[in-house]
Amino acid sequence: MNPESMAPAIRAVAERFELVFADSPKLIDDVHRLRYQVYCLERGFEPARDGRESDPADAFSAHVLVRDRANGRPVGTVRLIAPALARGAARMPVCEIAGGETWHHLPYAETAEISRFALSKRVRAESGVSDSLLRLLLMRGIVALSGRLGLTHWCALMEPCLLRLLRASGIRFQPVGAPVDHHGLRQPVVGVIAEVLGRIAHEKPLIWDFITHGGTLWQEPALNIAA
Repeated sequence: MNPESMAPAIRAVAERFELVFADSPKLIDDVHRLRYQVYCLERGFEPARDGRESDPADAFSAHVLVRDRANGRPVGTVRLIAPALARGAARMPVCEIAGGETWHHLPYAETAEISRFALSKRVRAESGVSDSLLRLLLMRGIVALSGRLGLTHWCALMEPCLLRLLRASGIRFQPVGAPVDHHGLRQPVVGVIAEVLGRIAHEKPLIWDFITHGGTLWQEPALNIAA
């Protein structure tokens, strides 16, 4: 999508869809139902149970939903698994899957795992909206959650095809270690948030403006330098 057509397309998506923090029992239930649609029915990654998909990491996660403004229907969701939200000691699932040594250099308290990045094929087809624009809405949710949580780093296990699609929008993560087999091949990646957003600002300023809401959704933490 060229810059001339991107700006009106982004405005149209922002007008049609809303991004909401899933911070109530009803919204969390909507998250779990949408994940069931994507991960149990469409992808067959997780066992189907009671029309919802959830796991223990939800207890220390923050979630967002993308919804159609016209009818409130959920279209996409993503979560950040943040050890800082746990009441006790907690490990991100990536540490179990790819090995803790892969992530040992990260500041654990300021890091979160991007997880359950989900857009329903059925709902997307019915909406008639570009997948790439809906992915940008989910990235905006990730940035907004990161600002709320005071994060500095992201980590994730991502499908190679998703990494390629994100790179096309200027969103680049750094591979760490070898790919792992987890519901297919997945690449462990990390991102220093300031660096990821800085690169987007340089390469794709329209996208940076949208996913950061003009730079208001996440601010680089100030250095704490003793006098």
